[in-house]
Amino acid sequence: MSLKYKPIVFGVAGGTASGKTTVARAVLEAVGASQIAYLPHDAYYSDRDDLPFEDRANLNYDHPDSLETKLLVRHIKDLIVGAPVHVPVYDFTTHRRTTDTIFVEPAPIILVDGILIFTKRKLRDLMDIKVYVDTDSDVRFIRRLQRDMHERGRSLDSVVHQYLETVRPMHLKFVEPSKRYADVIIPGGGHNRVAMEMVVSRLQMLLRLREEKVEEEIGT
Repeated sequence: MSLKYKPIVFGVAGGTASGKTTVARAVLEAVGASQIAYLPHDAYYSDRDDLPFEDRANLNYDHPDSLETKLLVRHIKDLIVGAPVHVPVYDFTTHRRTTDTIFVEPAPIILVDGILIFTKRKLRDLMDIKVYVDTDSDVRFIRRLQRDMHERGRSLDSVVHQYLETVRPMHLKFVEPSKRYADVIIPGGGHNRVAMEMVVSRLQMLLRLREEKVEEEIGT
């Protein structure tokens, strides 16, 4: 990758289970995984190894302070200047970071997603394109319920309790207001074909412009 031309930093935000991952996958498929460095904000939850499991399970994971956003910002800046990064791996069943990391190399597009990525100015300021996935709350709750029970081994009562105690209040306090920072709002998420085509076309156009600059530089 030519470091003379800054990578495109593409942020995808939205409420829990709004369809951010669907949008990210659609972009990956359309643009190509080799063109993208993927940094999920969920991987950067702070590792509270000082607390027993019961206390970790009761933490407010929907507050911006629950995430090590400074590390994410540093990783984006490293990728921008052409340095690879080691992204943490977070285990949602134990509420701990694992000892593993994912090696991510620089790429023309840096894709960042998460419910709270627009709440921090230092993170927002690094983004060239900011997309907010806007999905009805009842749909999001059903999706989260299914995901947490099937993929994360959670009970029905624990999912409902967490949703009422932290997820919904934090969505109203932090996530929903951050929508005003978005360049594009996608109702219905990745299944909104027209909106996705517009976003993907914009990314592809920026990539083409970047590639043309690189080719011109090589030819001179």
